[in-house]
Amino acid sequence: MAEVTARTVGESRATVARLTVPSDANVMGSVFGGVILDEVDRTAYITATRHCRRNCVTASFDRVDFLGPVHLGELLTFQSELTYVGRSSMEIWVRVHAEDLLSGDTRPVGNAFVTMVAVDKSGRPIPVPPLTLKTPQERERFAAGQTRMEDRRKARQTVSRRTTRSR
Repeated sequence: MAEVTARTVGESRATVARLTVPSDANVMGSVFGGVILDEVDRTAYITATRHCRRNCVTASFDRVDFLGPVHLGELLTFQSELTYVGRSSMEIWVRVHAEDLLSGDTRPVGNAFVTMVAVDKSGRPIPVPPLTLKTPQERERFAAGQTRMEDRRKARQTVSRRTTRSR
C-alpha cells in the first residue's frame, strides 16, 4: 500500500435505503431481524471499505438494539459512520430508521456497532489509515469506541483462555 493518508469521518459515511417486501416478513408480519442485520453488515462494509480502500471482513457485532418493529412496505434507511479506527480494525456505528412512505413519518428502529477488519488478498489483517477527528462529538465517539474495542479484546482473551483450558 502506498502512503497512508488520514481520512475524516465524513469521507467514509454511508447511507443505504431498502424497501421492505413480503419475503422479508416473519410470522408476525414484521421484518425479520436477520434481514435488518444483513443490511447493517453491508452498510458497515461500505463505510469501512471507503475508509481504507481495501477489502474488509466483519469481525464482530456489538450492542445490536432493535427499538421497534418494521412493517412491510416501509423504507429502511441505514446510516453508518466510523467511530473508532485501530491498526487494522474499524468500528462502525449503524443507525436504522423506518419510513412510512405514505405518511412520510420516520422513526428510529435500530442501531448497532460493527467491527470490520481490513485484509489483504490472503485474508491477513493489514493497516488502515488513521481517522482525523474534526468535532468534539467525533472525539467523544472515538474515545468510547476505543473503550469498546479494549473490552472486546479482553473478552476474546477470556474466552480463548477458557477454550484452551477445556481441551
